Amino acid sequence: MENPNWQTPATKKGEEFEMIAKTFQGLETVLATELIDLGANNIQIGRRMVSFTGDKELLYRANFQLRTAIRILMPIKHFRATSADEVYEAVQQIDWTNYLTNKTTFAVDSVVFSQEFRHSKFVAYKVKDAIVDQMREQTGDRPNIRVTNPDLQLHIHIAEYDCTLSLDTSGESLHRRGYRQETVEAPLNEVLAAGIIMLSGWKGECDLIDPMCGSGTIAIEAALIARGIAPGVYRKEYAFEKWPDFDQELFDNIYEDESREHEFNHHIYAYDINHNAVAIATANIKAAGLSKEISIAQQDFADFKQPTEKAIIITNPPYGERISAPDLLGLYKMIGTKFKHDFTGNDAWVLSYREECFDQIGLKPSLRTPLYNGSLECELRKYQMFSGKFNDMRAGGGDIKTAQERRMMADRKRFKQHRDFKDKLEDDPRERFTRKKDREDYRRDNKKGDFRKDFRNGERKNYKNERKDYRSDRKPFDKNKPTKKYGKKRYNDED
Repeated sequence: MENPNWQTPATKKGEEFEMIAKTFQGLETVLATELIDLGANNIQIGRRMVSFTGDKELLYRANFQLRTAIRILMPIKHFRATSADEVYEAVQQIDWTNYLTNKTTFAVDSVVFSQEFRHSKFVAYKVKDAIVDQMREQTGDRPNIRVTNPDLQLHIHIAEYDCTLSLDTSGESLHRRGYRQETVEAPLNEVLAAGIIMLSGWKGECDLIDPMCGSGTIAIEAALIARGIAPGVYRKEYAFEKWPDFDQELFDNIYEDESREHEFNHHIYAYDINHNAVAIATANIKAAGLSKEISIAQQDFADFKQPTEKAIIITNPPYGERISAPDLLGLYKMIGTKFKHDFTGNDAWVLSYREECFDQIGLKPSLRTPLYNGSLECELRKYQMFSGKFNDMRAGGGDIKTAQERRMMADRKRFKQHRDFKDKLEDDPRERFTRKKDREDYRRDNKKGDFRKDFRNGERKNYKNERKDYRSDRKPFDKNKPTKKYGKKRYNDED
């Protein structure tokens, strides 16, 4: 994308500007800690986001190194609006020749939490209309809309009457790391997996076990954390690489920087009862080049034995929503039994959704952290296993909570005491899956594969050269090329 008038806050190297990192609700403090570690300034925690300031190098590093960010936005205008017409007028006040030419393709994404603006797509259309109308009036022509892989991705966020229009610096969501070949049904999001590992405080100081690993996401993200490998090392491109002010040398230096990488002296074990899940997880682990750090095998958790070395369990069992089990409550009861009798002296972290499932574990959690997995209000619960009875342990001066965990519990807003579950466990899971919302979520999550074919063979160390070759040899973007989804241009000239 060429534009001699291109001017964003990041154009001048070294100058600081505002950025916003989006994340899942419940991971905001983890993301803020990551940003502090990267050297960000003026950090402010919000709902599902953290705002901060930094320079162009930090923008690149945030996309490349943050584990719990979904995308990085660069605000270009904050304003208040009480109607769609006011949104249109505010967007028209921006000089879009600084960002677009008639040959530039762009798209507008929107997130709306407002009683006044009830339709997020309508807001996106008003932003698009304001941009197109201004460009047509000034140049006699209009830029093109491209839903997939545009030259410029814009994002508008509305919270009641407060509006923020931003440039999307990431492009495809940052949870799409690039190492996945295949997925199981309802796979755990990579950002959420990294977040629960970081909430546990585990950094590689002991073995880690996921006894119900699915496609291996927790194990892979844990290995990346333990080795200090940036999650962006497998990814081929970001939206900022298409910008006219993209600094290739600066980004190459960040990509080649291995100063944060280190050895991992323990091991990660992943198990699953399902043969197909084990095959998928094995392929994903190999694609990530982490076969040395992770061992995987087909095994029922009922056959789990006490590990000889100190370890931590982090797992995400079925909830009874998209994935169920023949006896879901019995599964959670078995989990509690194995924790109590075959994991003595260690800690376990369980991410799940239903209170009645947690009740079956039969152990008192030392920490309960609210997290959203998609639209589901989940909890991440920590269990400390000790020998004997709880009262005997307390009488001997023991405690299942540390002082820090007590402070966290006191400060955190708790979930409602009685959550209203829409579905009962005795319902047929196949009938629950056919609900429109679950069906739409499933199709959206599985619409596109995450795995890049070029990464199917080879180990991680070869990825850097492969990525260089890809970036140097890739063809320019063709705005007239039909999309796979529509087979023709998505919009006509009257849009």
